[in-house]
Order: sequence, then C-alpha cells, then structure tokens
Amino acid sequence: MMHRRHLLLGALSALLLSAGAFAGTPSWPTEPIKLVIGYSPGGSTDTAGRLLAKYLSNSLGRQVLVENRPGAGGTIGAAYVARAKPDGYTLLLAASPEVSIAPIAMKHMPYDPLKDLATISLVGKVTFVLVVNPSLPVKTLADLIAYAKANPGKLNYSSFGSNTSNHLVGEEFKVAAHISATHVPYKGSGPSIADLMGGQVQYTFDTATATLGQVKAGRLRALAVAANERLANAPTIPTMAEAGLPGFVGGTWFGLLAPAHTPQPIIDRLNAETRAALSSPELKKAFDDLNIVPSADSPSEFRGFINSEIVKWRSLAAKVGIKAQ
Repeated sequence: MMHRRHLLLGALSALLLSAGAFAGTPSWPTEPIKLVIGYSPGGSTDTAGRLLAKYLSNSLGRQVLVENRPGAGGTIGAAYVARAKPDGYTLLLAASPEVSIAPIAMKHMPYDPLKDLATISLVGKVTFVLVVNPSLPVKTLADLIAYAKANPGKLNYSSFGSNTSNHLVGEEFKVAAHISATHVPYKGSGPSIADLMGGQVQYTFDTATATLGQVKAGRLRALAVAANERLANAPTIPTMAEAGLPGFVGGTWFGLLAPAHTPQPIIDRLNAETRAALSSPELKKAFDDLNIVPSADSPSEFRGFINSEIVKWRSLAAKVGIKAQ
C-alpha cells in the first residue's frame, strides 16, 4: 500500500514538473512595459513606435510606455536596452543606424547588436524623400544640383545624426551628383526637420512619414522620392531616377528588439502580438497614411535581415569614404 502511494506521488510530481516546464516563464506581463526609442519625438521611428505601443497596450493588457533616449545615431537608446534586465519589460524599437550601421561606423561600440539584443520582429519600412527649404531657389532635382555646383560650400544638409541612414544616403547623393555640401547632424528627425524649415540647413533626405505633411503645408518643398516607384499618397513627386539620378534609392526601417537572454516564450508572445498588430485594419491604415510599409517577420528572419543590412551599409560606407571612428 505504501509502495503504491509512493508511486502515485512520484507520478503526480512528474506530471506537475512537466506542466511547469510546458508553461515556461511565469505569467507575463504583470507590470507596464517600457519601449525605448533612440530618437527625439516627431520622426518616423517615434511615430510608428507610438502607434505600435498603443496597440500592444491593448493586446497585452498592460501599458506600453514610449521613452525617448536620443543621441549618437540611436546608439544611446540601444545601449540602454542592451544593458537592461532581460525580463520583457524593457524593449527597443530600433531603426537601421543603431543596429546595422553603427557596427561599421563606430570603432568602440558600447554593445554588440547581434549578441546583446534579441530580435523580435521587423515592424516597418519607409522610403526617403529629398526635401528643401522653400526659400531655396530650386524647383527640381536638376535645379538643386546646378545650384550646388554654382555655389560651392554654401549648402548644408541635415540628418538624424552622424552615421545614420540618411547621413550615408546624403553622402551618396553628393558623390552621385558631384556636388559639395556640409553635413549637419541632429538628434533625430524632429529637430532636423525643424531646422530645415527654419532655414538653418537647406536640404535633407528624410522619410515620407516625417516630410509629406510639411510639404503639403508649404513648409518644405519635395524634389524627388528615393524609391523605384512614386508614392501612392504623393503621386506628383518624381522618383530620383525620373528626376535625373538613375538607380538612386534610400530609406530606413524599424524593428522590435529586447535585451539578449529574454525568455523565448516572451519573445514568441511579442512576435505574435506584433504580427497581429501589423495585420490589423486599424494599424495598417495608420501606417499606410504615413507611407510606412508593415513588415512583420519571425525573430530569425529579422536577424537575417539585419545581417544583410550590415553588408549593404558596409558597401555604401566604403563607397562614400566613411570610416569607423
């Protein structure tokens, strides 16, 4: 009788252990989640992050709070998340600079994007638009190139920060157009666009998300879209190829990451919720209105995408003469 009781207790213990292993980590989330963005408010990464945070707050049942930590081309925010506790309560919505350009442009990075961060999902892609201050006496891409050549050293262009995607694309433009211009880095798209409208700089490449509203309001003038096709929401703006620079394309993307060693069940839950968010009619329409292409994928696919982006940006950095500093 005693032997049978021991056998039953042993079987019950094994069953409970098995169930515990299947359940994985304890219930998550049980507290608010911090979504870090390495740029100032107002840019496409920040805008997309706030839209995603709102959806995830509803689907996860806990508030997802956006925290902007701008500077150093997004690497300040990324380093903060890389050092955070891997418990699912600190996440990063990163753009291309801090995970795929920084490894090429920085000699001493405070983190390794592929070792210190866990990929969750790509979120969106967006193309760049070449915009100028309306006071600049140019109406077309050809006008801008001619003006730059006639006024060497007088043009300044802005970017999200040194060694960011639109910095490298800005340098590529100078090489392709055979012009000179001075690069002025900012802590994100918001302050860059503000100074462009204020006349402190004369042109920039920035996302359609950040620029088209200002173009429609007359505060900026769009010269060309750095894509293979015109934008559906702005069909009158020619592509760079149509305007005179064949093959010139540029843009950025943003994706969701967590500190390395975040439990896999949490990564999987976040991936599933992000996929659901990006396929929802409400978020799809919001992204479409902002010219953001929803781009959900798996954690492994996102990691492979980052690797391919590092290869692409390394090639472009070599082409325009940018070296690690």
